[in-house]
Amino acid sequence: MSGMRRRQFITLLGGTVAAWPLMAEAQRADRVRRIGVLMGVANDAEGEARVAAFRQGLQQLGWVEGSNVLVEYRWGGGDPARLETQAAEMAAMMPDLILAGGTAALVPMQRATRAIPIVFVGSADPVGRGFVASRLRPGGKTTGFTIFEVSLVGKMLEALKKIAPGTARAVLIYSPTSPNAADYWRSLETAAPTLVVKPVGAPVHDADEIERACAAQAGERNVGLLVSPDPITTARRELIIALAAKYRLPTVYPFRFFVTSGGLMSYGPDTFDLYRRAAGYVDRILKGEKPADLPVQAPTKYELVINLKTAKTLGLDVPPSLLARADEVIE
Repeated sequence: MSGMRRRQFITLLGGTVAAWPLMAEAQRADRVRRIGVLMGVANDAEGEARVAAFRQGLQQLGWVEGSNVLVEYRWGGGDPARLETQAAEMAAMMPDLILAGGTAALVPMQRATRAIPIVFVGSADPVGRGFVASRLRPGGKTTGFTIFEVSLVGKMLEALKKIAPGTARAVLIYSPTSPNAADYWRSLETAAPTLVVKPVGAPVHDADEIERACAAQAGERNVGLLVSPDPITTARRELIIALAAKYRLPTVYPFRFFVTSGGLMSYGPDTFDLYRRAAGYVDRILKGEKPADLPVQAPTKYELVINLKTAKTLGLDVPPSLLARADEVIE
């Protein structure tokens, strides 16, 4: 089997865009549209790759940064207070449209403005959270793409049981401040009885709590970890991966980049595809369509990624059926 098999992703488009006031002087106002991008995640390689996918989508639709569109970026890094400030600043700029990357960005952005159209990539339950009136007809000024369905953590648990069949306790590491925390826990509780697994919650706010949550599993038998998809766990992924290795805990992650960094396995949506698709909604809104009439869309591409080297270190034999399903296998 080849060392890695995966669809090739276009490299990050280079360059940053100058501040709007400077660019506006050199552009005709009736030709240039302005977009604000508020990302809930950190400005790291993964965050930049998501933005690159969005920029690629815009470019394919004829929007050229610095020419007919100006884009202003803000990065929250999973810090709620920082995101509140940035959302207020973004609303004060009064762009034509705002892209909210992640639920952590969408929540403060909607608090900051209900007048500016918002396209989001995030939220497991946008109707239940009150972001939109319905998926089919969102109403108001907000629409977008759910990055996770409520059932995601249950699917991750199924994957954990396939690679580590003896798992009897599944510990969910999650941020209690995440807007989707209740959805993830509900998904785990629903799936656990069918798979004969006891669900255990491990709420964490920082690195110290992550270390304590993992250390608490030391010496326990038949324990596996599930890592929820939120900015806090994403920002501390290297720590979680190292602790899972230290305590020999089979762990399933929500994103591919956890596995390329040494994690065991991930199951989750192709986030780059969602950001490219979000550019399509931005294009349609800038051309006159209303967010209220654009249905909220769910992920259409999911990825199963397995790290065979990590599996071997943990003494796990990956079933051929699981390998056959994998979108990428790292050896």
